[in-house]
Amino acid sequence: MPSHSCIVEDGIGAELRLDRYIAENLKILSRSQIKARGLEAQVNGKTVKLSRILKAFDKLELQWKDAEAIDLIPENIPLDVIYEDPRVIVVNKAQGMVVHPGAGNWHGTLANALLYRKAFKDAKNLRPGIVHRLDKDTSGLIIAAWDDEALAFLASQFKNRSTKKTYAALVKGCPKEKSGTIETFLIRNPRDRKTFTVSKDKGKASITQYRVVKSWGSHSLLLLRPKTGRTHQLRVHLKYLGYPILGDPLYGVEDRLFPRATLMLHAKRLSIVLPGSGKGQTFRAPLPLRFHEIFKALD
Repeated sequence: MPSHSCIVEDGIGAELRLDRYIAENLKILSRSQIKARGLEAQVNGKTVKLSRILKAFDKLELQWKDAEAIDLIPENIPLDVIYEDPRVIVVNKAQGMVVHPGAGNWHGTLANALLYRKAFKDAKNLRPGIVHRLDKDTSGLIIAAWDDEALAFLASQFKNRSTKKTYAALVKGCPKEKSGTIETFLIRNPRDRKTFTVSKDKGKASITQYRVVKSWGSHSLLLLRPKTGRTHQLRVHLKYLGYPILGDPLYGVEDRLFPRATLMLHAKRLSIVLPGSGKGQTFRAPLPLRFHEIFKALD
C-alpha cells in the first residue's frame, strides 16, 4: 500500500481539515480519491478522522490502497519510429504522450502502442520493454526492448550511466556563462508533492552539463547533457540557474511573448550500445515544429 509521512508546517497546514490539507497542500490524492482509496491517517501516532483539524508540527502518517490495476490493452496508436530491429525499437515520442500507464492514464500511452506493435507475453506488465522515461510534455527519443534479455542489457547501461543523452531546451533569458555544469541535490518539494526542488545537502545528487547554442536576448536555445537521471532534473536545474524552460507549467514563469507555449524540451540525441552489436550507436530526433515556430518569431 502507498504511504506518506510528513510534519505539518507552521502557517501552511495549521487550522486546516486533514482531508483538505492532503488534497490542497500535499496534492498526493484528491478529496474524491481519499475516499475511494480508503485512506487511513494517524496524527502524532493516533488514528484520526479526515475531519481532524491540524495543528502546526503535527506528525502525519498516511496510508491508502493502490488504484485498481487493469490489463494493459494493445492500441493502434501511430508512432514515429526512428529505428527498429528484432530486439529493440527507438521512438520519437510526441509531446503529450504518457510513457507508462497509471491512474488516469490507462489508455493512449506508449506502452499501449508498443503492445499493439509487438505481442508481449504478459499484458499485465505495465512497463513492457520500456527502459527509461520522458515526462508527458517532453518530446523526443525513447528506447524499448522486445525481449527480456535485451531489456536487461539496455537497463544496465542506464543504471551505470554509460548512455549519452542530449536534450534541446528553449529557455527564457540568456545564461551569462555560455557553458557550465549544474550540480545539486534534488528533493521532493514539501509544499507541492508533484514537484521537486534543490537542496543544499539532502536528497539525490544530480548533475547537468549545458551549452548555449543560440541566443536572441530574450530567449536562448540550450543543449543539455544530464549525467544523472532524476525526475524533472533538467526542468528544476534550469529554474535553479535562473533560466526556466519556456512553457513549463510546473517550473516556468509567465512569458508575454509566448503565453501559449508548451514545454520546450526535446530529447534529441541518444547514444547507446544495442544488444548483440557491441558497438555504440547514436540516434537523433529533429526538433519538432513547435521549436521552429518560435525560432521564426524570434529571428
